[in-house]
Amino acid sequence: MDKVVATALEAVADVPEGASLAVGGFGLSGVPNVLIQALYERGVGSLSVVSNNCGAMESGLAVLLAAGRIARVTGSYIGANKEFARQYLAGELEVELIPQGTLAERLRAGGAGIPAFFTPAGVGTQVADGGLPWRYDGQGGVALASPPKEVREFDGTEYVLERGIRTDFALVRAAKGDRHGNLVFNKSSRNFNPLAAMAGRVTIAEVEELVEPGEIEPDAVHVPGIFVQRVIALTPEQAADKKIERRTVSAPAEGTVA
Repeated sequence: MDKVVATALEAVADVPEGASLAVGGFGLSGVPNVLIQALYERGVGSLSVVSNNCGAMESGLAVLLAAGRIARVTGSYIGANKEFARQYLAGELEVELIPQGTLAERLRAGGAGIPAFFTPAGVGTQVADGGLPWRYDGQGGVALASPPKEVREFDGTEYVLERGIRTDFALVRAAKGDRHGNLVFNKSSRNFNPLAAMAGRVTIAEVEELVEPGEIEPDAVHVPGIFVQRVIALTPEQAADKKIERRTVSAPAEGTVA
């Protein structure tokens, strides 16, 4: 089945108001910026987003966040996103912060059809006991807090029950993909992208290089096409548009001429 669609706008045309989205990427690496921009242009709002973070440097999910299109975030990192912190503390945004490894496993479990699992991460903290602020009231108080979770002992060690995550849609970015939806991710972009792709009921992938079926070795496939419903091929300019979050310069070696 050829899953390639012509444009990003066509690929996200049926994402409704209030949809839940699993979005790949980590910092500025592997973020499906073109698909996110298409959602922004469509004007879709009240979105529930599951992602490691919520964008940075006015790119990625920060585009939707700044426009007030995101109602809830499930993630593990706020980072230097000042607008994310402002909306959260002002009570404009509901935020479920969870350990990063737990987030990864919740996405993987959801995609694998596993409804829940036990993990030691978070035992003895508000992650398990409840009380983490999900929404503030804008005046320093907590309007909505996380509920307590089941804790069970196995072989003398306590574990907390975490639910697998499934979302209406998933948006991911791959280095290479074929028309059947088989995807390959490059280096750091192979962090949350495969997990997000598995968790979405409808997964849309933007690919930097589109190839024909059979050109990707089966052993090289990171996400098989069974998890992917739509593929868009990026232009060379879109594929090359990769921002650097913190640019550093090494001191010149002694004796060199600047």
